[in-house]
This record gives sequence, structure tokens and C-alpha cells, in this order.
Amino acid sequence: MRKIEVFDTTLRDGEQSAGVNLHIHEKLEIAHQLARYGVDVIEAGFPASSRGDFESVQLIARQVRTCSIAGLARSTERDIDAVRDALREAASPRIHVFIATSPIHMKHKLNLTPDQTLETAVAAVKYAKRFCADVEWSAEDATRSDWDFLVRIITRVIDAGATVVNLPDTVGYTTPEEYGNLFRYIRERVPNIDRVKLSAHCHDDLGMAVINTLSAIQAGVSQVEVTVNGIGERAGNTSLEEVAVALAIRKDYFQAETGLNLEQTIRTSRLVSKLTGMVVPPNKAVVGANAFAHESGIHQDGVLKNPLTYEIIRPEMIGLTSNVMAIGKHSGRHALREKCKELGLQLEEQEFNRLFRAFKELTGKKKEVTDDDILALALESTNEAMASRYELEFLNVFYGQDSISTTTLGIRRPDGTVVREAATGNGSVEAIYNTIERILGEPVQLIDYRIQSTTGGQDALAEVYVKVQYHGVTSSGRGIDNDVLSASAKAFLDAINRAALKDRVEDKVAASAAPTV
Repeated sequence: MRKIEVFDTTLRDGEQSAGVNLHIHEKLEIAHQLARYGVDVIEAGFPASSRGDFESVQLIARQVRTCSIAGLARSTERDIDAVRDALREAASPRIHVFIATSPIHMKHKLNLTPDQTLETAVAAVKYAKRFCADVEWSAEDATRSDWDFLVRIITRVIDAGATVVNLPDTVGYTTPEEYGNLFRYIRERVPNIDRVKLSAHCHDDLGMAVINTLSAIQAGVSQVEVTVNGIGERAGNTSLEEVAVALAIRKDYFQAETGLNLEQTIRTSRLVSKLTGMVVPPNKAVVGANAFAHESGIHQDGVLKNPLTYEIIRPEMIGLTSNVMAIGKHSGRHALREKCKELGLQLEEQEFNRLFRAFKELTGKKKEVTDDDILALALESTNEAMASRYELEFLNVFYGQDSISTTTLGIRRPDGTVVREAATGNGSVEAIYNTIERILGEPVQLIDYRIQSTTGGQDALAEVYVKVQYHGVTSSGRGIDNDVLSASAKAFLDAINRAALKDRVEDKVAASAAPTV
């Protein structure tokens, strides 16, 4: 059975999803979970893009030791130096360099001839090879490139020291047959192709990212580049869990497998969804809420008699089991710590102390505390560790069906002072947000607002996700509370804190220069 290596780019390409702005500790939490999932390579970020990205790649390289850690770089010495420095403490580092190879990109974006592009790529790989044995090279927009030019440039970058060659479908343009044939063409005509791993990286603009990736596997690639839940720019990337489960279910057809621990699938999906604020569609394959739901009477009858009649994936395979109540109001610190270990949560002592206080407070309001509740509280506790942030001190809302909603609230500023203010609105949430805007003294544009519950029942925790624009930065935020309005206020403040933090980041790369490999 052929082994397919999993290169996860959730923390790089996935975080480029509009409005997603992960804090450094959230990135580390996801990286630890990806390592537990069993991915082979974590692309931790683009170190040259900002000081924040550099530090998150550096932290992940320092703490995640069981898989390779990669950083992305354009074909410049400055970018490669940034990756080198960020990965100094990595157990197994990889420098990932890229350059565009399609005629439209070379002419209009790079302003380079094909020969100049080739020499730039070779020089970048040679430079990266001075610092790292494992160098991946990517041909941005490979699927719209001239295939004979790809043969030329791939041959040269392999001679320069590349160990992995990636041919991305950067704009989601290709079809399964075309993509498979591209890899076959390269394998047949590049004389030194046996010295590298071939990798596939697809985007989902036409809804074919997963099937294109599977086609590349059939054509002989040994690495796939994917994201959890398929998140990413525009329509997203290839969904990690869909490719992994497809290979597991259809081993007979693909004759290939990953080394993933598939029982971590649901846990990984939910963690990324909560931290990014990107909801998983109910009908999404493998991890959607309806993936194992049956409404048709015929289907229900068949499943009751034998689940294999309509379920080709066993829920247990991906870690989908019913929540079991294991801790409650009489549980102590040791029991909660063991539950955190069971859930795969990595918490510093200060974060655990915040979680324990929140847990005890919740047990006084809620009859049953579920795993999802613990996960939500843990993520909220980690979020509270963000420095220089606005925090909700108190909230009072007056609402009547035939009256104007009025809010009075207090916010603790980053300098520790508490400001109190009041405002009105057409509804309770609008009144809350108008009051916060008045305290800030600056406009905040609400782009999206979404609410859901962690579990069923009237005492379920409310989770609110918002997307705002503040200081010209689009940012997402989340808030968790028993009270919907308090959760709404916390989510709004969280988005403002993240936007302000992103706005302060040093050495930001202009949006037009952001990589879309």
C-alpha cells in the first residue's frame, strides 16, 4: 500500500480565509492537534509577512516535535532568511519556496521572462539549500503554465537541491483528467524526477479540489497539500478529512493510504471551526452535522437493520461518539485536568486556572457539562490571555416590544481604566454595539453576525461569531456565555481586539503581495 504524506497548510493558506485572524496561542493549539492527528508536515505560516507570523512559526517549531514544520517564502533571500530564522529550533525543518510559472503571472505580476523566472527559482532553491536539507519548491499557477517550460524549470530546481516539487492548481482551474495528465507528463519527461517527492495542492474554485487531488494521487504524487475543513482563500483548499477518509474507505481502488489517526478527525475539525469562526456546513462530507443523519423512512429502516446499507463510513472511524458526562459540580482540578488531556487541550497553568474558574461557574448554571462545553470554555480562557485588550466589565440591557432598546455597559481598556457608556438601538444587539462604538470613539462596521449553541438544551452555552471591519482591518471574533447578549458583546470586543492586534503587527506585507500558492 503506497504511503501518501499529508502536508497541512491550515495555518498558512487556511488562515488567509477572509476575516480569519488567529492569535499565536490559537495557532499553537491547532498545531498540537494536527500533530496528534498524524500529519507529516505542518506549514506553520509565512514568516516574512509579519512579526506575528514569524513568532507563531518560531513557537510552533520550538514546541511541536513529532512532524516536519515548514515556512513559506517567496524566491527572495529576505523571505528565505525569515524562514531560516523562524525554524532554527525545529526538529525537522522545511523551507518552502515558490515562484509563479504561468505566462499571465510571469508577464503581469513578476514582469519576468521565462528564462529570468527559471534563474530566479534556481537561485532561490540553492540559497535555501544552504540552510536546510529539506527544500520544497512550488510552481505557482502550475496548471495554467506551459508544460514544457515546467519540465525545464523542474529539472533545474531538482539539480539545485529541491527535495519536493509541488504543482499547485492555484486558482482552481484544472479538471481531474488534466491534473493527472500533468503529473504523468512531468514524471515521464523530467530526467531527475526520481530524486524528489511530487506534491499536489488544489483550490476549490470550481468545486473540484478533492477529486483533482485524488486524481493526482492516481498519477503518482506522494504528498498532498490540504487544510482542515477545506478552509482557505476564495472557495478554499482541498479538504484534509475528505481525502483521508476517501483513501481509507476506497483502499481497494486507490491502493494508497495516509498515516493519520482518523479518530482525531471530528476533534480536529471542531477545533479549527471554533477558532477560525468558520462554520462547517451541515451537509459537508465526513464532518458535517448531517453526514450521518437519515430522514428518509427507507434509509432509516435500512440503517436500523444494518448501518452498512446507507453508511459507508462508520462514525467511530472519525471519532464521532456521543458525549458522556464525566465531570460536574463536585469535580475538582485533577478531574478537569484529566478531561483536558482526554480532549487533547494544551493549556499553560494560568490558562488552566482561568478554565477551572469558568468551569466552576458554569456548573452552578448548567446541569450537565459536556466535552463541547469544556472545549468552548478552554478556548475562551486561552483567548482571554491576549494582552492589550478591551474586556467587558458589566452589561445592562433594557428591552421592550414597543420601546427602544437601551444598553448601559462598562469596558475595561487596555490601560486598566473602566469606561461606562449608554446608547440605544433598534434591537438589543444593535444597542450593545452602538454603545461599544461610542466608548471607542471610532466606527466599527459589522459585516457578519452568527449565533449557535454548544449543545442542546435550554441551558446550553451560546457561541456568537462576528466579522467586523475596524481600522481598515477585517477581523473575526467569538464570544461564549450563558447569556446570548453577553456573548454578543464579547464577540464584538474580541473582533476589535484582533483587528487592533493585526493593525499593530510590524512589517506587514501588502495585501497584493500575499502568497496564494
